[in-house]
Amino acid sequence: MFQQEEEMVVAAGKPEERQPDLFQPQQPEEQKTTEPQPEEPPATTPTAATRQITVGIDLGTCRTVVITDGGEELAIRSVVGYPKDIISRQAVGDGPLFGTEALDKRNFLDLCFPLAEGVIRDASERDFQAARELIHHVIDQVRGGDSGVEINGIIGVPARASVVNKEVLLKVAHEVMNRTLVVSEPFMVAYALGKLNRCIVVDIGAGTVDICCMKGSVPAPEDQVTTFKGGDYLDDRLEAAIIRRHPGAQITRSLACRIKEEHSFVGEPEKPVEVTLRVDGKPARFDITDEVRTVCESMVPNIVEQVELLIASFDPEDQEEALQNIYLAGCGSRIRGLDRMIAAALKDYGAVKVTCVEDPERIGAVGALKLAREVPPAHWAEIGLMFGA
Repeated sequence: MFQQEEEMVVAAGKPEERQPDLFQPQQPEEQKTTEPQPEEPPATTPTAATRQITVGIDLGTCRTVVITDGGEELAIRSVVGYPKDIISRQAVGDGPLFGTEALDKRNFLDLCFPLAEGVIRDASERDFQAARELIHHVIDQVRGGDSGVEINGIIGVPARASVVNKEVLLKVAHEVMNRTLVVSEPFMVAYALGKLNRCIVVDIGAGTVDICCMKGSVPAPEDQVTTFKGGDYLDDRLEAAIIRRHPGAQITRSLACRIKEEHSFVGEPEKPVEVTLRVDGKPARFDITDEVRTVCESMVPNIVEQVELLIASFDPEDQEEALQNIYLAGCGSRIRGLDRMIAAALKDYGAVKVTCVEDPERIGAVGALKLAREVPPAHWAEIGLMFGA
């Protein structure tokens, strides 16, 4: 079991009922020449005594979720903290600290959020090192202190992550995993749902909004779109809007994020959004209903525009069914009224059904684990080529 040092460790639900597999192994044919496969570090040769764990990982800008085939789960904030000085080291140790513990002890630490727009930041060597330590940390939790355990798994990345982004992530993952693969995050959601045809997935994360249309096979690059108006974008805009409307109110980006997570909505408000902020150190109540609504609605036109483009890419006879199978996932899908507003914006296309998935923060990891369990590892390199990894 994992050490219970993060935000939550829960038992996973029953595995999803197996859906028809896109990657069923074929009967051997006569030898053919194939394209060179991506190199992987030499994997440990399994023995009868080697314990193997298969994992699905959603490596998110805000939160990283890991689910294992043993039914264990880990959810951790994607943040790494380093002691500021010798006094800080006396209080918190040499570090680094991770997740909630790092946030709770932030006054002692320099915090690093190493994942930007769903991939490892390339801003500095420190960002790369922090991302490396974060990935090592979560895999160490999976191992439970047993260095002999063989770890294989699939990691989600934004739909249009670059080849370089994928290569950097694979390089780090291979340091602690025996076999690994990166795939598109919205594809993982579709795989978890068993919706592999005539379907559109909108995965609204902190760093990116990934939109993908499923047409019965691994999505091609033109079937996927990544935009950068995710949760972080909303946090920045909400902080600025509150400062502009209420000069003197003290607010930080992290506080704006908490307000958004608790009160976000689009459309008509069910009730006023009133929060307590401080002015010159003294608490005061503020009505920020208009600010929250305006900021949250600012992401809708971009999502609708991309969905319209992807709808038109389906064969004409498939478009009506695709419009009935639009799914919202990721933390942003919890914005109240978002599904109804997107459906209303698409009314000119006919009957539209937009559904918010259950467990939006973990469904990507569920899909990654399901794919890892159902596709033989010998075929992972083939899938990697399909995703440009």
